[in-house]
Amino acid sequence: MDLSNLKPAAGSVKSSKRIGRGAGSGKGGTSTRGHKGAKSRSGYSKKVGFEGGQMPLQRRMPKFGFKNINRKEFKAVNVGDLQKLAESKGLTKIDVDTLLANGLISANDKVKVLGNGKLSVQLEVEAHAFSKSAVEAIEAQKGKVVTL
Repeated sequence: MDLSNLKPAAGSVKSSKRIGRGAGSGKGGTSTRGHKGAKSRSGYSKKVGFEGGQMPLQRRMPKFGFKNINRKEFKAVNVGDLQKLAESKGLTKIDVDTLLANGLISANDKVKVLGNGKLSVQLEVEAHAFSKSAVEAIEAQKGKVVTL
């Protein structure tokens, strides 16, 4: 330790701006809040997205499209992923629990098996949905498709 790395103890140095401590401080009177207006008053808080009376951006932007409230979201798992999983673990049946245990999906995910990739093993696959190409690929290897 020497003079080059001395610094004050933690918490001993106060911030430079002490507002509302009299006219002599240079930050007295209005305490840096200016004169009048909403921001000068105590208890002021502006609404999220408020732009000073100008029409807010969220209301200026055009609304378009359609959001289906009954949409079902699926986690996509490809046939190629099933092939890798079956080879590495030596599986003949793959269900939602197997996919969850191996980190391919999260809890509460619905699974849709898609036909991307090659399948060369006979598998019994259980999932919530299948694409046509996935069904063809699984059944071409004499596998079984079970829709939950």
